[in-house]
Amino acid sequence: MAEPVHRTVHRTGHPAGPDPVRTLRTLFAEVLGRPEVDAGDSFTGLGGDSIQAIQVVSRARAAGLAVSTRDVLRADSVSALAATARAQGRVGEDAGPATPPRRLGPLAPTPIMGWLAELGGPVDTYNQSLVLRTPPGFGAAAAERTVQALLDTHEMLRLRLPDGIGATGAEPVVPPAGSVAAADLLEHVDARGTAEGELPALTRERMRAARRLLSPRDGHMLRAVLLDRGPGHQGRLALVIHHLVVDGVSWRILQDDLRSCWTALTEGREPVLEPAATPFAHWADLLRAEATSGRRTAEADRWAAALREAPQPLAGVRPPGGLDPESPENTLTLTLGPEVTGPLLTTAPGLVNGTVNDVLLTALALAVLVRRGAEGADEEGADEEGAVLIDVEGHGREDVTDGTDLSRTVGWFTTVFPVRLALGRPDLDEARLGGPAVGAALRLVKEELRAVPDKGIGFGLLRHLNSLTGPGLAARGIPQIGFNYLGRFPMGGDAPWDAAPGHDFALDDADEGLPMAHAVEVNAAAHEGPDGLTLSATWTWAGSAFPGPWVRDLAREWFTMLRAVVTHAARPDAGGLTPSDVSLAQVSQADLDTFESQLGALL
Repeated sequence: MAEPVHRTVHRTGHPAGPDPVRTLRTLFAEVLGRPEVDAGDSFTGLGGDSIQAIQVVSRARAAGLAVSTRDVLRADSVSALAATARAQGRVGEDAGPATPPRRLGPLAPTPIMGWLAELGGPVDTYNQSLVLRTPPGFGAAAAERTVQALLDTHEMLRLRLPDGIGATGAEPVVPPAGSVAAADLLEHVDARGTAEGELPALTRERMRAARRLLSPRDGHMLRAVLLDRGPGHQGRLALVIHHLVVDGVSWRILQDDLRSCWTALTEGREPVLEPAATPFAHWADLLRAEATSGRRTAEADRWAAALREAPQPLAGVRPPGGLDPESPENTLTLTLGPEVTGPLLTTAPGLVNGTVNDVLLTALALAVLVRRGAEGADEEGADEEGAVLIDVEGHGREDVTDGTDLSRTVGWFTTVFPVRLALGRPDLDEARLGGPAVGAALRLVKEELRAVPDKGIGFGLLRHLNSLTGPGLAARGIPQIGFNYLGRFPMGGDAPWDAAPGHDFALDDADEGLPMAHAVEVNAAAHEGPDGLTLSATWTWAGSAFPGPWVRDLAREWFTMLRAVVTHAARPDAGGLTPSDVSLAQVSQADLDTFESQLGALL
């Protein structure tokens, strides 16, 4: 069966026209949920993160402007970004060079696929899910055509694993468009007469049933449930997708696609979507080649050094029999209110020209040091390096190869890499009060994260795709703490295709019996609701490795340190340059601190 030619459609409705500044201001406002953005505003200064930057790239491309994720994050204003933007044909027009071919058949496994297989447990229904409001009148026929458009456009949603996940030598297979029928994967629930308040419980019930029907061996990587409330009421569309083929960025792409499909249907057009500029299979081939390149193998010693054991272990010890699976009894969710989250995600990163991850990981490292001190680890023989070892997840869509554009590619791109944060012996009492110790720690963490090559993508390549370096890195084990910041999600909106209330957004749902990857894991996300930004953090731990009270204390201490960061951000002496901000060779943080202190005394 031949692969059909995809006709593209205009997805955002924002023409590039002669004024890229106006277009980018509009896109920034859309993605960041702001009523207006000025030409002098920077993306990171407004609290934008790398995942949201990918959304800007995708929507800019649809509007006729070519910008890169790196450009969006580094430009100090909308005007500066517009000056670097390149005009291109609008979506639906001849956009220039052809995209890489839609290669079908066997797919080269990626590092994150290898990571999942090594967990050694059941993963047939390991999924993420999203529940969306549907417009009144969005019925079974519209749902089937919409889901079919998603399946035919995004080849990973059709992925099949004939031999199951983790089978030796097995390769996933990508079948052609049209080979997976939406009608076979869609359940239509007549929800007429169901009250708004009754929808969450009914939706969760049907989603549990849908999850059990996922089957990678049969190519059933997606299940959809439509709760149809008739032409006069909003319904719900629940998408349950195997995690092998979706991630946090993918959900944002699919959410935009659902809006586009509905627009096409209301205009009497077939819902045909723009294909990804770089197909996932092409990206997987690039990764396999990159894993044995000279620049990646040169990183092996760096990663081995990062994984050396911390002198002071955490409270838990990895049990010989492996880690427990996740369980509700060993799960804790805490939420920071808008008064803290707002400045934490906007003002605080700007103190050191940094990112949200810099801030969150600084507070986490300080919290770990506090807990060590509570155990007596700050007495004689304590860790002078103050090292905290953490496995960090990233979105993985990095600019490591020229000519790739992953802003519309659906798949699981996540990277997992170790970072060793050495804070020395900070004054933790001062840090808890938001004093200078917080700023010093923030600068150290920022520099450590900036030193990670290409945001950590090389570790997975060397660990899972390189037969020479993989065994040595595997022998060093993994950090006890895993950390993942999923970015910002709009919540509480009541427009069609907004995330519906009463459901977690895209959090992992693991199979019963799947061992945890880390002894304790933190999954954090920011939610944009009617009352402002909140930060929600879910802590999960292996009961065989950690006592529950210890983890709960650590979780509360992390929030204490996050509040301390916000307190510090309000100080007049907060912030400052770090060595990566200047082009001078061999300048140290101490040199910069001395220079800024002397300059301040003269002013």
